[in-house]
Amino acid sequence: MNRLESYFAIQAAGSTVRREVVGGMTTFATMSYIIFVQPTVLGVTGMDPGSVLLATCLASALACFLMGFLARYPYALGPGMGENFFFAFAVCGAMGFGWQAGLAIVFISGLLFVLLAVFRIREKVIEILPDTLKHAIGPAIGLFIAFVGFQWSGIVIRDPATMVKLGPLNHGAPLISLFGLLVMVILMARGIRGGILIGILATTGLGLVTGVVSRDIPQIHLSAGTFLQLDFAELFTRWQDALLAIAIFFFLDLFDTVGTLVGVSAQAGFLRKDGTLPRAGRAFMADALGTCGGALMGTSTVTTYIESAAGVAAGARTGLAAVVTGLCFLGGIVLAPVVAIVGHDMGPQYYAAVLGIEGSFVRMHPAVAPALILVGVLMLAPLRKIRWDDLTEAVPAFLTLTIMPLGYGIAEGISAGCVSYVIIKLCTGRWRDPHPVLYGVALLLLLRYVFLA
Repeated sequence: MNRLESYFAIQAAGSTVRREVVGGMTTFATMSYIIFVQPTVLGVTGMDPGSVLLATCLASALACFLMGFLARYPYALGPGMGENFFFAFAVCGAMGFGWQAGLAIVFISGLLFVLLAVFRIREKVIEILPDTLKHAIGPAIGLFIAFVGFQWSGIVIRDPATMVKLGPLNHGAPLISLFGLLVMVILMARGIRGGILIGILATTGLGLVTGVVSRDIPQIHLSAGTFLQLDFAELFTRWQDALLAIAIFFFLDLFDTVGTLVGVSAQAGFLRKDGTLPRAGRAFMADALGTCGGALMGTSTVTTYIESAAGVAAGARTGLAAVVTGLCFLGGIVLAPVVAIVGHDMGPQYYAAVLGIEGSFVRMHPAVAPALILVGVLMLAPLRKIRWDDLTEAVPAFLTLTIMPLGYGIAEGISAGCVSYVIIKLCTGRWRDPHPVLYGVALLLLLRYVFLA
């Protein structure tokens, strides 16, 4: 125990071993769905689902261990949502690459991330962001997380006329999600540590009792069929398409990771007064090496997860929490059917019979949804630091806040904030306010919208 305290400096961080363990388990509980979503998504490319599940658990554990021991931050990592859909439906779908070539593309992008981490280029991105965007990115991620939580709970559903609307609150999924949210709020308001994890478990228990959460244990057959199956030969014959795919993976992972690190670090109080993050280079390296390892095993880009905010909200402040999350991923291999219960998807029958719609934007996970909603609330605090009386500061922050959830992507929100900040400052004669490098970043982001739309 003393060695843990010494290495991770737990007491100096204002935490305890118990808080770190609870925080790591809470983060895992909120992101455990990726173990089962990932095989479903990548399975459309012809990849063996059992092998993808194994690769997802191992790659996530590896990346979490690197983050915990190398960077000593409580951030968990796993195959990114968004990157996995791009891999399956764009790279292997629209572009026509085989999944083996797709893994090679992911591996190359991971190597580029390693180089960027070595030369501290990604770390510099944090330093060039203006304070108004640093204060807005965290809350924007919070709104994004909450929006996902509302969808997963069925509180918000799709509507053909207005895109979204309030779902039927007299049905199982929304009701148990609201129950879980109430439990979490009461426990945390009373200062009870681990309130989010307790709420997730209580919601799962209520779902099992009422039949909202399935009691069936799925049959999963693990294999190593996707391991070391990278195909580089196809990339040489179609190098232009390959470069385009690598570039898109670069933008997605760069801004997802930067946004998550800035947002969650602001929530945890890790940022220095000048807005920089200590050991940011190590955090980026863990992220990059995780992507390389994941590609070798057979899964898409590994990135830092916004669900880490749930662990931070539960009290996690050191790398021990990330190590605990990594151990949970290893346990997820053995206990895959049990983990499936917590991350249970209501399924298309629920959408059609109860919600009256065929499908939804995302699957519904009512046991996890309350945690995402509450984390969204907890991440809004930095908004008070934004200078709302200065439109050149307020509008970029507002666009970051709104575009991120409505555009359904961390990268989209950050892009909107950066581009608008530079343009507004330039047009109002305050061109010295943005960091010089930010002009180049904004130009690249504009080109991304023009050529990669």
